[in-house]
This record gives sequence, structure tokens and C-alpha cells, in this order.
Amino acid sequence: MIIDGRPVGVEVAPYVIAEMSGNHDGELATAMKIVDAVAASGAHALKLQTYRADTITIDADGPEFRVSRGHDLWGGERLYDLYERAHTPWEWHGPIFERARSMGLTVFSSPFDPTAVDLLESLGAPAYKIASSEIVDLPLIRRVARTGKPLIISTGMASLGEMDAAVQAARGAGCGHLVLLGCTAAYPAAVSDSNLRRLPALAEAFGVPVGLSDHTPGIGAAVAAVALGACVIEKHVTLDRAGGGVDAAFSLEPDELSALVVESDRAWQALGSAVVRPVSAESEGMRFRRSLYVVADVRAGDVVSESNVRSIRPAGGLPPDAITTVAGRTFRRDAVRGTPLTWDLI
Repeated sequence: MIIDGRPVGVEVAPYVIAEMSGNHDGELATAMKIVDAVAASGAHALKLQTYRADTITIDADGPEFRVSRGHDLWGGERLYDLYERAHTPWEWHGPIFERARSMGLTVFSSPFDPTAVDLLESLGAPAYKIASSEIVDLPLIRRVARTGKPLIISTGMASLGEMDAAVQAARGAGCGHLVLLGCTAAYPAAVSDSNLRRLPALAEAFGVPVGLSDHTPGIGAAVAAVALGACVIEKHVTLDRAGGGVDAAFSLEPDELSALVVESDRAWQALGSAVVRPVSAESEGMRFRRSLYVVADVRAGDVVSESNVRSIRPAGGLPPDAITTVAGRTFRRDAVRGTPLTWDLI
């Protein structure tokens, strides 16, 4: 699978996506600073969310249109007000795309309705992501799939049946390059709810590459996911968590994003091969494994004993376990201290 010229899959280092979301706080200048920070971090892609409050909900005030009061971040807030505050104005998309591309950064978005897809197509988005909440919006998935672009689908809150329906909708509409992201759609999410062991199960069940859309604090869960086959890592990014952006509480600051890029790459490199054998870097260490050595000058006819033969470093002599076989034998010729014990000596 290729996104904007870069391979994505388990055979290459993880593809790190930085999600801006609403952390621009309604300021285009802040959005541009986030673009710059993401580019400097070494992340591979910047992702936006493309919607308007009016396209994702309606201006209503019933209890079903409010976040539950007990929510850690947005308790009691009207959906319309939350989305009005968090959305990225459509007229910003062009400048953000242009800025990101000028810095060598891939940029794409999560569309939340067909008009958003139209906007992103006009900007030449190289890929798309379906947010967890939209996994049940099969018409939207089909609309995105018909673009022929690579498609990433987050699976937060979804049952296996819902995932299967989404995958079938995407494939049926022509999607040939699909990634599923394990996701816990809680904001923030507890590390213990990450359930990373499901990643190999998703890969096997659907025959697709997998990754992680992570809303836990820090980078630990994301790095661990690499060991379980995650080839895409998505994290929200903010300039400063203390600034209190809409998603700041579960977002990485720029230095943490840089650390994620480095550590996820290291985790991927550490996976190595399943072949059990020494690697070339161990050749020097193998010279200093224990073996049997003559540790005192001996003459021909002397008896091998603990006083003149011991298991020491370096290698070169008989294996340590041979001591029970050679003890009591006699030396065939003289040997000086520091001579490796070999069969021709006894």
C-alpha cells in the first residue's frame, strides 16, 4: 500500500499520523504552527477533520444532543457548540494543505459527509480516514471508496459485524487499499482499555494491514502496538496541553510526537527476524564465552585437575561441560598457562 509515495505496511517502519483536530483553537495562525511542528517532528502525515457543525449535527438542545455531564472533557456541552468550536473552517483547508505540502508533509483528512469528500477531492487529498463514529455510515464509506484512494478506518466502539459491514462496503465500492485501526473511542482513553492483542486478530480476520488510533496519555501504548503488527499510528497533537485545546488533554506535544516517531521506528527495527541464531554483531562477544583453559604450566604426564584446568573466558578451548570427561587424563605434552585445552593435548 502506498500513501502519497510512501509505502505503508509491516515491511517498513510505522506510518505516523498527527491529528490536528480542534487543537487550533479557532486560530488559523495556531493551525499553521501545528503544521510546522508536525513537519519538524518527523511524522509522516498531518490529518484534519473536515465537517461543519451543521453537517455533523443540528442546532438542538435536547439531552440527546448534549455530552453526558460526567464526561472528563466536554461534560454537559451541546454537540452543536462543541463541533462549532472544534471544526476546521473549510476555507482553511487550502492554506493548510499548501503549507504542509511545502514542508514535505503528507496531508489528508477525515470527511464526515459527502460535501467534505468533494472539498478534499478538490484539494487532491491522497488518502482518507473514516472516524470511529462514522464506521456505521456505510454510504459515506462507499463515497470515499469510490475515489480510489487508500482508506483508513478506525474501529472504536464497533462490533465485528459492524467492522465487517464497513470493510465490505469499502471493498464493494472499489477500495483496494484498506487499513483498519484498533481504537478505544474514549477521550482520554485508559491504557488498560487499549486491548492491543486484538490487532493481530483484526489483521487475520479481514486480511488487511492494521494500526492504532490512540487516545491514551503518552506514547507507551502506541509503541507497544508496533510489536503486535501496527503499521500505522495515529495520535492527536497540540502545541501545548496546558493551553486547554478541545482535545489537548489526550494530545501529544511536539517533542512527544518526535519521540513517538523515533521510538516506534526503534520498536519496528527491534522486531527483526524469527530465525533463532547468533547475529553478526555478537561475533566479538562469542570470542569471550567460557571454555576450558590450562591455568598453570604443565608437563607431559601431568594429570588434568582443577588446579591446572578451569572453565574461564575466552573461548577457544573445549566446552566447559567437557571437564568431567577430561579430569584425570594426562597431558601428552608440555603446555604453558593460558593455553586453550584441546583434545590433542590430552
